[in-house]
Amino acid sequence: MKYAPDSARRMKLIVKILLLISSSMILVACEQNVVKPTSELSVTVNFSDTPILIGDVTADPPVLSTQLSTMPIPPKAPGSGIVDWKELPVVPDRISQRTLEIYKIGQELHNNPDAFSVMGDCDSSPSWFLGDFDRGSSYYSLGEYAELNLVIDAFQGSFERKSMAVRSGFNTASILSPLWADPESCKAGESPMECEVRLHHPSFVFILLGTNDAYNLDDFEISIRKVLDSLVEQGIVPILATKADNLEGGNIINATISMLASEYEIPLWNFWRSIQSLPNRGLQLDGAHLTWAHNYFDDPKVMENAWPWRNLTALQVLDKVWRAVQESRY
Repeated sequence: MKYAPDSARRMKLIVKILLLISSSMILVACEQNVVKPTSELSVTVNFSDTPILIGDVTADPPVLSTQLSTMPIPPKAPGSGIVDWKELPVVPDRISQRTLEIYKIGQELHNNPDAFSVMGDCDSSPSWFLGDFDRGSSYYSLGEYAELNLVIDAFQGSFERKSMAVRSGFNTASILSPLWADPESCKAGESPMECEVRLHHPSFVFILLGTNDAYNLDDFEISIRKVLDSLVEQGIVPILATKADNLEGGNIINATISMLASEYEIPLWNFWRSIQSLPNRGLQLDGAHLTWAHNYFDDPKVMENAWPWRNLTALQVLDKVWRAVQESRY
């Protein structure tokens, strides 16, 4: 059916309005009044992208060391698929040959070996996720994880970069839709994912999606497969991450993410497991937002909150993958 120019414009406007309404219903991880402490005092602010800190946690700090990184991935049982995703390590113990092949293809396509991108909702923005590691050592303390200085130095410029594929309310379908692309930075018809890849030429991508897919489960696997297929075709290594919440019930999304990581033979960052020993399993009382603290990995009290673990284990995964591809080049 063909539309006259005015009708086509009206139809496009209607689609945008429907998408906006849909998005407003799934801003699970991005809207509330919150408290974020500074190094000197706590300040109450109204800012939609700000996680909060739950105070007065009295449980002993969890014992989660780099031993998590070396736990072997259990083998697949014939005919039964992979074992329970909850038992998989936070950081994979090995990087598959398939991942190394994807990286090699990307280098032949001139992807930047020292760049990674992020795709996700507001909690994936550099205000909270990894941005401190571009801001200087006064913003973090590695403590016993000093070996991570190498990967921090290697990827300077990516940590604080604003990704075209990160925005409040984004779900997996959003990063595939040109309607959600930044019109000032992206070309006509480009999706947020395509725009980000074109602008940054990353060799690795953190895929931090799922929370805002909780109410659209039927499309989640279809959409994330499209994301993975596109990235792999371009020689970009996807790093899939499990999420902390279980808003959809039954942990269906984390199980799907784990299954796809196994199928595509790409790195799985099982973030969910890293925070299970924390008070309230690292979640605020709403069951969606992570508890917040600075990235001082040598402070036991700080490490009772989920955000330092999120950033620490993300660095560990990036370090694991980066070292593997470096070794494969020689």
